[in-house]
Amino acid sequence: MSNEIIIPAIEPGGQLYPIEKLDAHRKGLLHLAISVFVFCGDRLLIQRRAEGKYHSGGLWANTCCTHPGWGEDLEVAAHRRLKDELGLSVPSLEERSVIEYRAQVSDNLWEHERVHVFRHHSEASLPRFEPAPEEVSAVRWTTEQELRTEMLSNPERFAPWFRIYVSRWDELSLLGDVPVL
Repeated sequence: MSNEIIIPAIEPGGQLYPIEKLDAHRKGLLHLAISVFVFCGDRLLIQRRAEGKYHSGGLWANTCCTHPGWGEDLEVAAHRRLKDELGLSVPSLEERSVIEYRAQVSDNLWEHERVHVFRHHSEASLPRFEPAPEEVSAVRWTTEQELRTEMLSNPERFAPWFRIYVSRWDELSLLGDVPVL
């Protein structure tokens, strides 16, 4: 992974400052992130991260995650990453919540993120999409209950942040009509 991607880190007073993405993860510094959840009815599209990812390779995660670039609009970053990882374009994303978490994702890397959670919800099927193999090794549709059941029996198959998201599902405000911000 290149260490040149500049993302917004967050000072204790709330001010943003630029930092290289890998530095933020090595030092466990609080920084901005984005998670996207794409639903068709009550089924969530999840992805298995490619084995070659710099952390959490081969683990199942939500539809996609990213960090906004320095100065990048959060919704623009969410659409960008859907396209980059899954080859997927959706007409709209709505911000549903903002949560913070801290999780160790490898021996020497930490996610300490303030995550803006976006959702796309449709009752119709999605347009055809093709995941980028260097990003995603598999995709599947699942329900919240199926996820909870599988995570109880096989938590090691899921990325640490995704386990946190499922444990805080109601806080994410993913399935109702009114976002909680």
